[in-house]
Amino acid sequence: MKTINPTSTAMSEVLSKTPKGQPVVMLNLLKFREQADYKERGGGVSGRDAYREYGRGAIRCIQAVGGQLVWSGRPTGTLIGPEDEQWDEVLLVRYPSLDAFLKMIDSPEYKSIVHHRTAAIEDSRLMPMLES
Repeated sequence: MKTINPTSTAMSEVLSKTPKGQPVVMLNLLKFREQADYKERGGGVSGRDAYREYGRGAIRCIQAVGGQLVWSGRPTGTLIGPEDEQWDEVLLVRYPSLDAFLKMIDSPEYKSIVHHRTAAIEDSRLMPMLES
């Protein structure tokens, strides 16, 4: 099943399972659309380029809540996992807490750029992870 944005059910479950005040690292697995899907305007922009536009604003939003991009790169394949599940980019983003992440996605600046992410992504996974 292809997913782009979190459901309210998933959000509630994550909120109930993630301790408050602990750092969280978000694992982002991204598959880009060939052409970005901007509903309000024509095409001509690749999914990767639309995500780049989102990323320029997102990094400011991440830093504004004390977060940081830990790592980003392109996978070369999958050794263990479904063969049909291939990813174009992987990111690790560290936040001081899940609350910091929630504050970021609720900010007016983030809300003004998230449409680039939605237009760019064909499929994604976002998994919050606690450091051990």
